[in-house]
Parts: sequence; C-alpha cells; structure tokens
Amino acid sequence: MSEIGLDFVERYVALWNEPDAEVRRRTIEDLWAPGGANYTQAAQAVGYDALDRRVTSAYEDYVGSGKYTFRSHLPPVGHHGVVKVTWEMVTVPEEKIASIGIEFLVLDDQGRITSDHQFIVE
Repeated sequence: MSEIGLDFVERYVALWNEPDAEVRRRTIEDLWAPGGANYTQAAQAVGYDALDRRVTSAYEDYVGSGKYTFRSHLPPVGHHGVVKVTWEMVTVPEEKIASIGIEFLVLDDQGRITSDHQFIVE
C-alpha cells in the first residue's frame, strides 16, 4: 500500500470502537474530506454531521452494547487512490466472528476519504 499507510487503516477501524464522542468527531474530520460520504446497502451519510451520526449509531448498536468489537480481518490493499479494508465484528469476550465486511475507500489528493462503500460479506 504505497499511497496510504497502515496507520490510516488502523485509525479507520478503531474509529468504530471509539467510546469518546469528541474523539470520534475529530477522527471523522481527520479521515474524511469535507463532504465525504459513507454508503451502506440501506443508508448513506454525507458530510461530517451525518458521518458522526452514522458512526455513533454503529458504536451504540454494536460496541457500546458491550456485545461486539470491530477489528481488521485481512490486510488492507490499495492503489491509485482506492483502499479496500476488510473488517470483522467479533463477539465480546468470546471473539467469535459475527460479521465480515469490506469497505472500499476512495481518497482525495490529500489522502482523505471522499467515499466509503460498505459491503457485508457474512
């Protein structure tokens, strides 16, 4: 991954586990470009406020409940301004895989996310 470092991907995955609302918001603003978006099969979040609501909702539904945590599943791959991140949601404390997903992150010239497309694999 010559165009983007592992630190970027680690911060992206860690964002979904972040309990502190202020840290979540700062991280969103660091990772996404203004007007950046996150798309799932059922929803879209465009802009920092909508992204904040999206990440907070996922945190509250999955991680904040104490039932799950997110982590990388496979090493990220990327080229020409696109990164594929494969993640897993695992149960706490058993660490049994409950879901696997892929994010396709399209980056701008500054290396910030302009569009994040989620695909649930399992």
